[in-house]
Amino acid sequence: MAQAETKPNNRPLSPHLSIWRWGPAMAVSILHRVTGDGMALVGLGVLVWWLAALAGGEASFAAFTAHAGAWYGDVVLVGLSWAFFTHMASGIRHFVLDLGAGYELNSNALWSWITPLLALVATALFWAAIWLN
Repeated sequence: MAQAETKPNNRPLSPHLSIWRWGPAMAVSILHRVTGDGMALVGLGVLVWWLAALAGGEASFAAFTAHAGAWYGDVVLVGLSWAFFTHMASGIRHFVLDLGAGYELNSNALWSWITPLLALVATALFWAAIWLN
């Protein structure tokens, strides 16, 4: 039995980023992945450092708190909390979508814009509560 000839086709094997129109839902989805990876890489490193400093004694913990309390430590901690709130808000959005709600285009676009704004407000409130006390 002879094999049928296949014609080469110039289409990509799967949809690629170049054919999609960028929108807020795509940006939130990518941001969800980036914040998850950032928390896993940076956040886990800070957590392990903090736990090692706790176990290492007073001098070790003092060194950790000196770095964490410096301006660059604040930048890292604010960034991690922003990543946490962004990832959480996006996760809640995806949970609602998994329930079958929010797929209408206008509703989906609205919640795609609200998600990062909600994360910014939550981060600002969180750090305002810490710095004002």
